Amino acid sequence: MYGCEAWTISKQTQKKLEATEMWFLRRMLRISWTAKKTNDTVLEEAHTTRLLISKIRKRQATFFGHVMRREKLENLVTTGMLEGKRSRGKQREKLIEGLADWLKAGKSLEAIEATKDRKKWRTMIANAVKQGT
Repeated sequence: MYGCEAWTISKQTQKKLEATEMWFLRRMLRISWTAKKTNDTVLEEAHTTRLLISKIRKRQATFFGHVMRREKLENLVTTGMLEGKRSRGKQREKLIEGLADWLKAGKSLEAIEATKDRKKWRTMIANAVKQGT
């Protein structure tokens, strides 16, 4: 999870992270890959739920709030409001768009405005963590 604050998590990346989390659990419980056990039974045996994606999103949200309150160069880079032309082709997914979806903030501008008030931002993060991914 080193540096996960700066990752952009697409659907494909999320599937890979969930698969990796399940692989870790199976290794810790010493369940063979040939054993026909579903992910749900493995989670029941481990007495846990899937936590990796929500932990990553929480770290991203706290880091994003910190960067947005500073209003320095990192702020400009994170929001993508730099001067110049857009590149051709399909535009890359931005960190802020993924966070706005996770926080259910609607548009990314609403998420940016929410970071100004630290209490509001923390409650948004707490509510999103409670709801899960």
